[in-house]
Amino acid sequence: MSDIKQIILGCLDGNRRDQELLYRRHSSKLFAVCLQYSGNDEEARDILQEGFIKIFENLHHYKHEGSFEGWMRRIVVNTALEKFRSRHNLYRIDDIDTITEPESDPDNEDYAGLEAIDLLYIIRELPPKYRMVFNLYAIEGYSHKEIGKMLHISEGTSKSNLSRARIILQRRVGSYTGLKKKVVNG
Repeated sequence: MSDIKQIILGCLDGNRRDQELLYRRHSSKLFAVCLQYSGNDEEARDILQEGFIKIFENLHHYKHEGSFEGWMRRIVVNTALEKFRSRHNLYRIDDIDTITEPESDPDNEDYAGLEAIDLLYIIRELPPKYRMVFNLYAIEGYSHKEIGKMLHISEGTSKSNLSRARIILQRRVGSYTGLKKKVVNG
């Protein structure tokens, strides 16, 4: 029997040591997911806590098929979505026809020196509606139709919010890398 299967069985039996072990093994990865969907660290911790409560409550539903981490990640993302829906109106902000795309894509040089942590902070600065759609589409791989159902918005609104998020990200990445170059070059 695999190690994770033993831990899961222990958790199902109410073994506190196994529950703590499961939490310690997976909390940092799942916290990173929470950070993607939250506006700040405190909200991310709340999502993580609620997510783990749901993981433990629903552990008996896990069928030991596919990735256990993926199963937990889905629960945490859904927890973040529930929290988001309860706090934010998701009405359409922009009409997709009125959004102007940047004239050209940034050069790869624009991203030189940009680290993953920098990009995470730039994404976290997006308005909540844009951040949610961006994460679901670009990171989780959901379609606009699926995102629309999850967030109770139209497919067009999902596309509009993603387009606007990309524009904002391109501008902020350009500003950030330009600022970084000035600081480095003096």
